[in-house]
Amino acid sequence: MSSTLVRGDSPSQTIVQPPSRAMTTPPPIKRARSGPMADRLFGYAAKASALITLILLVAILATLTMSAWPAISKYGLSFLTSTTWDPVQEDFGGLVMIYGTLATSLIALLIAVPVSFGIALFLTELSPAWLKRPLGTAIELLAAVPSIVYGMWGLLVFGPVLATYVQQPIQAMTAGVPILGAFFSGPPVGIGILSAGIILAIMIIPFIASVMRDVFEVTPPMLKESAYGLGATTWEVVSKVVLPYTKTGVIGGIMLGLGRAIGETMAVTFVIGNFNQLDSLSLFQAANSITSALANEFAEAGEGLHQAALMYLGLVLFFITFVILSLSKVLLAQLRKSEGAKS
Repeated sequence: MSSTLVRGDSPSQTIVQPPSRAMTTPPPIKRARSGPMADRLFGYAAKASALITLILLVAILATLTMSAWPAISKYGLSFLTSTTWDPVQEDFGGLVMIYGTLATSLIALLIAVPVSFGIALFLTELSPAWLKRPLGTAIELLAAVPSIVYGMWGLLVFGPVLATYVQQPIQAMTAGVPILGAFFSGPPVGIGILSAGIILAIMIIPFIASVMRDVFEVTPPMLKESAYGLGATTWEVVSKVVLPYTKTGVIGGIMLGLGRAIGETMAVTFVIGNFNQLDSLSLFQAANSITSALANEFAEAGEGLHQAALMYLGLVLFFITFVILSLSKVLLAQLRKSEGAKS
């Protein structure tokens, strides 16, 4: 291990030769390799997981279809356009529930997406370092609040405030206006489609904001610093650099929030009014949703057409979710094509 001293021509010259590399390099560490059998087992496990997911999806769809078949065979597609829901006469139509589900989810998205985008933008680009962690933690804690708590708060606290300070002033301002007056008619009691949509928006903001914040942070700092170096403003960096780079994650977060809004049950049940008639398209009137109708009536529905109609509603909800996810995939594909055309 010691160095070798070699004398030169003059007495003062001494060459120190380093030790041999073979003597200093430690022997390589032998690591156990998994082998082809372990790789095959891992591949089989991954394929089995994917197949189980598909099998469960097909099984759920088949179960819903079989359970709803009496209602499907009797009403057909007219079930989707009928507003009658009379368990006594066994006359059922799902338009009221479908309209309530779509209207509350749309209101929730219109409110939650801009607010979530602003939260994610502030946390990633504008917030001081000392505020990022506590504010992000507070937003994520909203997702941990049970939905029934949101419903109780919406019914007992938010509903009266909405009726007094929002619905009554809006009705006073839009009285006599042909279109807006119809949208804001009805008794301002604090429950209805608008109240349910706002509660849903509060519930899905943590999900969308957390996903947006995470995907914004994935953007390479070099891209943003280059844009800032060229004189771009914060909005230009976000709109021209961050959003194009993270559009897939942003749309995925929005779809996650929309799925949460469509499938929410207890909070909507408390504040939507559970009214199975559609007198007008007013946002203030009480209505019903698919999930609320299932939660309220499924336990008491007898075997027969009533239960089949409820399962038909579940099948419609399944189809609505599938259509929304398909449209999001088509939107992403169109965005990729437009990028290719620009380049």
